[in-house]
Parts: sequence; C-alpha cells; structure tokens
Amino acid sequence: MIEVRDLTYRYGDEGSPRTGRTDRTGRGSTDERANNANGLGRASAVLCGIDLSIPDGEFLVLAGPNGSGKTTLVRHFNGLLEPDDGEVLVNGKRVSEDPLAARSTVGMTFQHPRDSFVASVVETDVAFGPENLGLAREEIDRRVERALSAVGMDDRSGERLDRLSGGEQTRVAIAGALAMEPAVLVLDEPFAGLDWPARERLLDRLASLHEAGTGVIVVTHDLTDLLSLAERVVVLADGRIATDGPPETIRERLSDLGVREPPSIES
Repeated sequence: MIEVRDLTYRYGDEGSPRTGRTDRTGRGSTDERANNANGLGRASAVLCGIDLSIPDGEFLVLAGPNGSGKTTLVRHFNGLLEPDDGEVLVNGKRVSEDPLAARSTVGMTFQHPRDSFVASVVETDVAFGPENLGLAREEIDRRVERALSAVGMDDRSGERLDRLSGGEQTRVAIAGALAMEPAVLVLDEPFAGLDWPARERLLDRLASLHEAGTGVIVVTHDLTDLLSLAERVVVLADGRIATDGPPETIRERLSDLGVREPPSIES
C-alpha cells in the first residue's frame, strides 16, 4: 500500500523541480542530497496537496500533460524526492524515515532506460541490484534469470546494452528493477520512442506481471492501449489530481485535461 497525504513539493531556485536519481544501491544522487540538505527554493509548487492511496497489486495509470507533476509525484514513492509538506507512506512506514525499505518495495524505471544502467552487459547490469543486497551468488543468479525471463530477454543475457534496440533496453531496465523483487513496479513513460510491435510486447509483459501479483504504475501522457489493462486512472493537471477513477468513467474528460485520448476502450 502506498499512501500520499497532503503532499506539496516546490520548485528549486533555478525554476525547475529539485529532481534526483538513485542507483540500485538505494543511495540518492549527490545533487539530490545536497539540494535537500540546503532546502533550495520555496516559490512555486509542482505538487499541491496531493492525497492518494494505491492498494497492493493495483494496475494504475498516472496520466496528465507534460509538466503536470507525474514524474515528480512517483519519485516520492521510494524516496528519490522528499516532500516540502505532507508525507508518503509505504506499507504504513514513512518513506522519509526509511527510504531503503521503500526502495525494496517500490521499483522504478526511468523514461530513458540508459539513466538506470550501471554496466555494459545485460546480465551484469541486472545483477547489480541484488549484488548490493549482499545476497548469495545462487540467489543473485536466480533473480537475474527470473527477471530477464519475465521481460522476454533471457536469451540476450550476454549481449552488450549498446547493441540493443530502444525497446529491448527498456525491457532490460525493467528487469533490473524486477531483480530487486519489488511489490510495486513504477514505469515512467515506458513507451516513449517504441514502435508498435515493441509497444505491444511491453504491454503483454506488463499484463503478465500484473497477473502474477505485481502492482504496476505507469506514468504517461498517452493512454493508447493502456485503458484495457488499467484498473484505475489518476489524471494530474497543474500539480493537482484532476480526476481519479476506473477507466470507463473518465474517458469523456481526457481531452479537456490534456491527455491523449485512445480511439477505443476494450471491455
């Protein structure tokens, strides 16, 4: 369960969100830690009073136009960002008090897959997270094999990452998150730059993961083909929740909220 309570997050001094990355060791980026310590910026809010509860195992689509605060919101789920006001809880624990526990529960992939790569070979990169947990070699190998199989990349384990297509790199990034065995997987614009065949393959993988019990949160501005998978759609606009509900109830509002409307919704 992810709970967001009255969350507000403000812009930094340079007029952009105080964003940061984390590697799979669970450490925040240097820039992020420095900015949080210095308390940069208090002028303009990116997120304003967000209240949201996400139950275990839910397939949720977080939609909204560019700049609506989607990425900023999900980066609070595992402690990549810290709120200025309010709080985020994962399984009843404040993320700010135990970000490592949150990161073991909430896995995340970034819009650009290469942002999460730490090695040049597929299996080495996917193994990086479990290795930093201090697991036995046998357990690491099991996790890597299972994660790559889940995304259909088990036959490419020895491949160099720079020889893969954009869609294949996205699948490896997802495998890297899955190897940490999170209860929830957050994907930030995972379909960006993918052709239709690659998009369809990724949709199939997400459906399989959800059926296996993994919670899935997809951040997107384009709902094409996602409403048939989603159990719930939350739309952000100007840093606030504009609408929240099952797919069949929010379709008529999508275009007004700056979200690309799919041509149809499958029953």
